[in-house]
Amino acid sequence: MEPPRHPQPPGAGRGETGNGGCRRCPYRAAGTKVGTSDGILQDGAESSLRQLLIEAFVSAGRVDNITVVMGLHPQYLSSFWKTQSLLLRMDGPLPYHKRHYIAIMAAARHQCSYLVGLHMGEFLQVGGNPAWLQGLHCAPQKLRNLNEINKLLAHRPWLITKEHIEALLKTGENSWSLAELVQALVLLTHYHSLASFVFGCGINPEEEQDGGHGCRPPSPHSDSSPASDDSSGGKDAMREVEALMERMKLLQESQLEEEGSVTQEEMATRFELEKTESLLVAPADIADQSLQSNVLCFVEDPDFGYKDFTRRGEQAPPTFRAQDYTWEDHGFSLINRLYPDVGQLLDEKFQVVYNLTYNTIAMHCGVDTSMLRRAIWNYVHCVFGIRYDDYDYGEVNQLLERSLKVYIKTVACYPEKTTKRMYTQFWRHFKHSEKVHINLLLLEARMQAALLYALRAVTRYMT
Repeated sequence: MEPPRHPQPPGAGRGETGNGGCRRCPYRAAGTKVGTSDGILQDGAESSLRQLLIEAFVSAGRVDNITVVMGLHPQYLSSFWKTQSLLLRMDGPLPYHKRHYIAIMAAARHQCSYLVGLHMGEFLQVGGNPAWLQGLHCAPQKLRNLNEINKLLAHRPWLITKEHIEALLKTGENSWSLAELVQALVLLTHYHSLASFVFGCGINPEEEQDGGHGCRPPSPHSDSSPASDDSSGGKDAMREVEALMERMKLLQESQLEEEGSVTQEEMATRFELEKTESLLVAPADIADQSLQSNVLCFVEDPDFGYKDFTRRGEQAPPTFRAQDYTWEDHGFSLINRLYPDVGQLLDEKFQVVYNLTYNTIAMHCGVDTSMLRRAIWNYVHCVFGIRYDDYDYGEVNQLLERSLKVYIKTVACYPEKTTKRMYTQFWRHFKHSEKVHINLLLLEARMQAALLYALRAVTRYMT
């Protein structure tokens, strides 16, 4: 299998969405123990994970549930932890307490009370003014000025223009420096995407809170797939896996036959078709949308949310052609110039999750699912209006079933609407750790999409 044909993310090669079973259900917000008898923790991974958890405890004084769930994939957790530590705890343009306040503002856009509460505590620990926690109206005007770009990055990043950047950088007592703003943009996209991960995996702050959508952990003797406890649905779930394997095989064969024969016009048509079809993929408004008071006070314009990139009868912004503004050639160098080191860590994190592989898928071993991983990544970018000229979007329709599309779009675009039912209904015979891996792909694909829009606006402001 050849590497992905487009450059996102850099260095992407063979990869895998699957891995061995996990004995912790990500929908159960347990404490800090991680099962180490699972198939994924082999060949030194167990000691690596233990060291990561020790470092997390020493650094933050606790091991939060996000770290526990990400610990199912120690290689990714290592990269994530290095990046987040640099953003929050290392030298940078912004004071530490303002970094945590920006994290609160970002998480509140998606009603993520878990992250809001976590960073309210961190904000106070680093000497933040308790009065600011009464709400956004009590924060300094400089931070409040981030509200507009915060809500656009969270819900409709394609609307960000150089004028938004210019407004924040204009001379005055509440103006931002370019370096400060770039750090703020990275923090905002980081926590918008992390909110997606929290909701996508059903992570709660404490052991089963009221209102959480937790579930009992799988039996320690089970295969840890969501279908394993449902004998009536188990056979259907197995057939779904076999059908997916067959579609992947047929796609690989057709790629060899069609190589070079599909025109650019046809590729563009397939993207527009997929983008149009994505309008029909949306969750029912069944989740409780009432904002908790500890979140609402940090949100202005709470009704502003994701709106499909293009709807029939409306003027749509132009499609973002990925080749016109790439992470490697533009975004990476811009961040590294204005906020040293973080660009390298973000680049590493994108690569790690895109290439993460255990060479298994459900009950199958030795499977190359690079095309499946690529389809997930590109579908996330598609719903944010980003198109790769050299990718055949017909693959998305063939590889991603409707229930998975609903889940992906919900987690990426309006994560607060995610339900346990959505999580259990797609790929029912896949292990929980495989579904966590999908959520890691969603987290990073969403973050890169939003960053590309924001950094393109910064570049246009500078030129």
